[in-house]
Amino acid sequence: MPVGLIIMKWDARSGTQNLAKYPEDIKITEQTEMQIIAAHEYSGEVGVINLMAGPFNILSYYTGPNTTLYINLLLNLDDDPDIYESGLIDASQIILQNITDNTFIKMTPSLFQRISIYPKLSEEQFLAITYLDEIKRIIIKRLREEGVISKSELEIWLKDTNKHMFVELDAVLNDLIKRDLIKSMSVKGISSELIFFINDIIMSRVPAEKVITGISESEVSKEISDEYLKACTEFFQNYQPSEEDNIKLLEILSDYQIFLTLRLLRTSIVTKNDLNKLVKKGVEDLEKVLNQLLDKKMIRVFKDDKGIEHYALISDFYIGKLFPKYLLRTIKANYEDQSKSNLVLLEYLNILEDVYYDLKSKKE
Repeated sequence: MPVGLIIMKWDARSGTQNLAKYPEDIKITEQTEMQIIAAHEYSGEVGVINLMAGPFNILSYYTGPNTTLYINLLLNLDDDPDIYESGLIDASQIILQNITDNTFIKMTPSLFQRISIYPKLSEEQFLAITYLDEIKRIIIKRLREEGVISKSELEIWLKDTNKHMFVELDAVLNDLIKRDLIKSMSVKGISSELIFFINDIIMSRVPAEKVITGISESEVSKEISDEYLKACTEFFQNYQPSEEDNIKLLEILSDYQIFLTLRLLRTSIVTKNDLNKLVKKGVEDLEKVLNQLLDKKMIRVFKDDKGIEHYALISDFYIGKLFPKYLLRTIKANYEDQSKSNLVLLEYLNILEDVYYDLKSKKE
């Protein structure tokens, strides 16, 4: 389990400087700081290294010569650093996106918590975190329009349109590859590497299917059952999906405590006593969690004739991957107006065909 997070900066004149850390009393020696810097110098690349120093197993991310940050996750000696690597890279990109005004400093505690629970996250939480990232979301939106783009063109476009942010493009693309949203490869005759969009992300509020189908067999009274079904019907009669609403709900989904609570609420209508059992599983502030779910209109509270409160999921939220069949029209249009090389379009069709049949075989 991680024990601390230290963000350092280094330059030849002033040496190392600790910009932020969590918890406040965590520290490493000057010798360890120099070991970290030397290890990154030896690798000579932006990215992650792992080393043992003193009482710590350290996973460290170097942001490169433009920003010279060393983002260090301190682990116990017997911890496996590999399971936290993606979490550290994800947190490092957030730090880089908030480096200009030093906003990242006050984010350090929440980033540490986020890295700590990274190995426990579900696939839908990984997708939520991916789409919440502003740069990744911008790239996904661009790829929805074009399907395929050269890495060099994407890099220039990001610099022109997002001058307020520092972007480590390789780290961003690697995460999108890991989530199986893009494929990066070279095509003969094309000088730059190409980025192909192979899976989109779809998201929306949805009815709590398991709760609704099981309500007739549940222990709640008929009065509460009727009220609940009526509330669900009224909500979805007036529901209009929007990007703004989706982003708010993704923030809910990516919070581990809220997600644990949501998993329970997806099974049935529950009482406060049922919810209190989540404390043992890691839900430290149940009231805050419930208030957030109420505020986002995901749950309602119903009282029975004994005054007992029953918590019910009015609207669940779905996020998943979608095969981008709609891009076949884009490929056809690119072929007709010759805006992209035939070799590139043919390669893209081959890639999409492989992805489609792979998805089909998994379903079967």
